Amino acid sequence: MAQFSYRATTAEGQIIEGVIEADAETSVVNSLRGQGYIPIHINRGAVVGGRGVSAWPAQLREALAGWHARVGSHDLMLFTRELATLLKAGLPLDRCLQSLATLAEIDALKTIVRRVLLDVQEGKSLSDALAGHPRAFPPLYVNMVKAGEAGGVLEMILERLADYLEQSQAVRDEVRSAMVYPLFLVGVGGLMVVVMLTYVLPKFAVLFNDLGGQLPTSTQLVMSMSAALRAYWWGMALAVLVLFVAFRRWAATVGGRMTVDRFKLRMPVLGDLLTKIQVARFARTLGTMLKSGVPLIRSLEIVKAVVGNVVIGRALTSVQHDVSEGKGLAAPLERTGVFPSMALQMVGVGEETGRLDEMLLVVSDHYDRDVTNSIRSLMSLVGPVVLITIAAVVGFIIMAVMSAIFSVNELIE
Repeated sequence: MAQFSYRATTAEGQIIEGVIEADAETSVVNSLRGQGYIPIHINRGAVVGGRGVSAWPAQLREALAGWHARVGSHDLMLFTRELATLLKAGLPLDRCLQSLATLAEIDALKTIVRRVLLDVQEGKSLSDALAGHPRAFPPLYVNMVKAGEAGGVLEMILERLADYLEQSQAVRDEVRSAMVYPLFLVGVGGLMVVVMLTYVLPKFAVLFNDLGGQLPTSTQLVMSMSAALRAYWWGMALAVLVLFVAFRRWAATVGGRMTVDRFKLRMPVLGDLLTKIQVARFARTLGTMLKSGVPLIRSLEIVKAVVGNVVIGRALTSVQHDVSEGKGLAAPLERTGVFPSMALQMVGVGEETGRLDEMLLVVSDHYDRDVTNSIRSLMSLVGPVVLITIAAVVGFIIMAVMSAIFSVNELIE
């Protein structure tokens, strides 16, 4: 055990200092974070101070190597919240970035933050430095930071960004958790059918061939499927792979992407659900940017890239054009025929009352809850349907084998 001196900040921005015994620096970091503190600087057996810049050449090489690295949304949210807290505590921006680069848990974020720190120390603004890493900091993030810098409220904007990222991540986690059980059933059921066709049935096929006789039609069908799967599994796998790659390439074209996205929105049940997901994403992003001081026209430009659906993106292009001509937001959105009436009414109320940003966030909260509840209900129905389907397929295979056994026994008697 060694002694480490530390300096940290509380969630309210108060600076605290002290000494703690631990095995390693990472243990100190985990201990402080467990107490709700954000570490600023940690020294082994020494008074906190100094910047520790001796390792800068190695850090620079590391940063340049990670220039295009990806950063997960959860890690980005933690970075954003901690940066806001450190700025709120009164630390200079470069000191905040240096602390976060040192304490980052993943290499991708560590190297990118170090590169951002170098740019800031060279005189760039934080937004310009972040813009150099588009795979880690999307346009939404960069523009909100730029608005915070222009208004002198960077720490408040960062807190709002962290809330946005946290809420978006929570919705994605809800969707994924709801889909785990049905996907597990499909995987186990598919594996069970494959094992029966490739391992179990061939043993019965040898027995039936030795005994001779005419097998029932259902048994012949199952045996033919088993033989085809064992003999041509590689061809089937190759065909599926070729079709998948061909579809992906076609869907990547302008016409293909438009066709796929239009089909998604028109699917029964799922189409309505996907529309609500896109509306919630649109409303949360636009509301967050407007609340942060980003102009409406610029916000719509960024939102088009966030929604992730070409059909809705093109509709927003016409909306952006109408807004630039002073036609408001609610009426152009209604003309697209994409947005639900409830969302349009709340946007109209927001425009009339001068609280458009707040009403957009209310719309996003409403549709996020609606989507979560709809997915839970849908997945609760999908589970039994998958079980019944798997049981029917397995039952058909078993009945086909049993029918053959009974027919062979009749021939023997």
